[in-house]
Amino acid sequence: MEETSGSKEYVAGLLAGVATVVIGHPFDTVKVKLQKHNTEAHGMKYKNGLHCTARIVKSEGVRGLYRGATSSFLGMAFESSLLFGIYSRTKQKLQEGLQNTRPQPQVIIPSAAYSGAIISFVLCPSELVKCRMQVQGTDSLVPKSSRYSSPLDCALKTMKTEGVTGIFRGGLTTLLREFFGNAVFFSVYEYVRYYMHLQLKAASSDHNDLIDVGIGIVTGGLGGVAFWSAVLPLDVAKTIIQTASDKSSTKNPFWILNSIYRRAGLRGCYTGLGPTIARAFPANAAAIVTWELAIKLLGIKRE
Repeated sequence: MEETSGSKEYVAGLLAGVATVVIGHPFDTVKVKLQKHNTEAHGMKYKNGLHCTARIVKSEGVRGLYRGATSSFLGMAFESSLLFGIYSRTKQKLQEGLQNTRPQPQVIIPSAAYSGAIISFVLCPSELVKCRMQVQGTDSLVPKSSRYSSPLDCALKTMKTEGVTGIFRGGLTTLLREFFGNAVFFSVYEYVRYYMHLQLKAASSDHNDLIDVGIGIVTGGLGGVAFWSAVLPLDVAKTIIQTASDKSSTKNPFWILNSIYRRAGLRGCYTGLGPTIARAFPANAAAIVTWELAIKLLGIKRE
């Protein structure tokens, strides 16, 4: 059982979010560009993730890979703080009275799904701004007259032209992605962590911080890969909804995915899989390692 300490779980989660953006944002930029351009019936296409990365670096430099990172840092830090904080506290409440130290699906899944649903309301606006900034690079089809000068400019213009609800465009799709995705992520994380600790305790009594970091890398990385493997089609639909030039276009993710499937098959629904998986392991490994180290430094006891 864990003993939470006030706001400390939220601080640990915030640090995990910052680590995620530092490691993962360049991969995310490539993923969004692929999802935007390669799912359109007409227009420019990238051959693959490496081709997309090379074009960005050639035309904009490394800075282009961090386009939209400001909103991502703010959104991800706040979102990650809520995600880990709410998950830890909800899990603690549901574990009260349970004596079994093994991971309990009736505890993990509701805690993760609930925290995922809550953070989707924070994540949706920041991701809308991030995605719209990411797709307007030098090779973008977005007219220069319609481009945004900064994340704040993007947010203000979106609210001016589409109303306050415009900033929450793609909200339902974001909620579905986070609800199901985090249930998968934390289930994989908790079970792999439990069995790795079990095996290492049986193999050796010498348990140190370096081993904990190694376990954090594996559990976080595998959890991230599982998350995105499960919900990437929803993310493809979300990108299309949030970056659509026609604001009256459908917001139904299942209609969009059906349209993509009829045109490009299952592969189309998994557009951006390469950079997404390439990002998922290191970014989520960094998040979990940072979270667990922060928990130790802040004096929060874990089993």
